[in-house]
Order: sequence, then structure tokens, then C-alpha cells
Amino acid sequence: MEIRIFDVAHGFCAYVIADNGNVMLIDCGHNDQTGFRPSNYLTANGCTGIERLIISNYDEDHLSDLPNIRQRLPIQILRRNKSITADELRNLKLRAGPIQPGMVTLLDMITTYTSDVINPPDFPGIELATFSNSYPTFQDTNNLSLVTFLHYRNIHIIFPGDLEKAGWRELLNQQSFVEHLRRVSLFVASHHGRESGYYAEIFDYCHPELVIISDESIQYETQETEYQRHAGGIRWGDGHRYVLTTRNDGMITIRQREGENPQVSTGG
Repeated sequence: MEIRIFDVAHGFCAYVIADNGNVMLIDCGHNDQTGFRPSNYLTANGCTGIERLIISNYDEDHLSDLPNIRQRLPIQILRRNKSITADELRNLKLRAGPIQPGMVTLLDMITTYTSDVINPPDFPGIELATFSNSYPTFQDTNNLSLVTFLHYRNIHIIFPGDLEKAGWRELLNQQSFVEHLRRVSLFVASHHGRESGYYAEIFDYCHPELVIISDESIQYETQETEYQRHAGGIRWGDGHRYVLTTRNDGMITIRQREGENPQVSTGG
């Protein structure tokens, strides 16, 4: 199993390849500065379809390449926070201005992907769990983020979207959420590591080895120091690393093969 977290500047996109070749895509942001688009990368690297698309956040930086992906690759399953309907989401987004292309595509998909898949594709060895707050209890897209836990052998990673303090606090009331949180070894920082997504109480339950931040620039102290103090660290050359960022490290790859220990690498 392999996870690739792409450098999409201020956005997010992770590509998961199961042992049987099935593909899971978590968000689909792109990088204006470098021209990187997951739609180009996936097709150039032999991907012929996406078995599961997970949308963690309803903002354009998580959706910007969705029109191209949908045009070029079949998508079997869409997973999102279903507490909000397409009409409610459209009205929510219109409060902030015109609806952008990624959201236009997602709104169409929401009205299309309405039935459960009878025989869903297999992701051998992968345990997946998702949690989210409900609309209209929360009426901002960040706190409506879909939080995904992925467990595989010795890899235990959380993808929290852009969840903010109030959203973290609410989800901590769910015992099953806390149980998954206790297992996490790789922590993708919420809201690109920014202050609004940092909630120190999370780390009363979660003791990751490594924190991963997807963002284009440092704007808050949390992106350099706060997360570092919560990580145990992994061996890195002659020393240790506690935080990896797509800003400095490029694409971040996490993989584990049968009979091997997990490996984390950067670049490529």
C-alpha cells in the first residue's frame, strides 16, 4: 500500500494505491505555481480509474482539479459529508461569492452519486473510518470537513480536511472517534497547519510519530513549532524529523510492503 501526498500549494490531494491496484483519491487540489495537476499525474502514471473519491472539505483548494479528473477518469464511489444536500451546499457557497468550477462539478456529482454501490471495490488490508459534524449544527465548510482515518498494517494516518477548533471539540464527544485518534501515527495537520485548525487537546489522545503539512507558505507559528512538540519523530538520515511539509519537501510518500516496516520519503 502506498500513499502519495502531492505538493498542491495551499490545497490538498492524496493518492492511495491499494495492494490490488485499486485507487483512492482524497481531495483534488492543484498547484498553480508549478502547473501540477493530479489529473495529469494520475493518467501519466497508468491510473485508469478512481475506485473511491473522498472529499474532505467543500472549498475550492480541495476541489480545483475535479472537473479534469471527472472528465478523464471514471469515479466509482463518492464519499463526503452527506448531512448537507446539494441545494444547501450551493446556497452556503453562494454567500461567499460565485461558485467556482470544482464546486460546480461536485454539486453535479452529488445529484448523480445517490445510490450505494452493491459490491464496492476492495482495498485489501485497509481499514477506513470517516467522521463529520452535521449541518445545520455547523454552517461553515471547515467544520463540516469529513475526517478520514486510514489504517494499514503499521500505518495509521488521519486526514482531517480543514476542521477547526469547534469541530474538533464536537467530534471528541464520540468515543469511536477518540479510539481511532489514539491509533494515529501519522497526523496530517488540519487546515494546512494554520492556527484555526490547531486544537491542542487532540494530543491528549493522539501521539503521532510525524506531522504532515500541506501548504504553500508559513503564516502561523503552528506551522513551525506547535505541531513539532506533539510528534515523537522518525529516523531521517543521521537525525530525526518531526514535521514534513509539501512546501519544503515536495511530494510525501508513505508506503509499506508485506514483511517490511513503513517507509516515508520525499520528492519525486
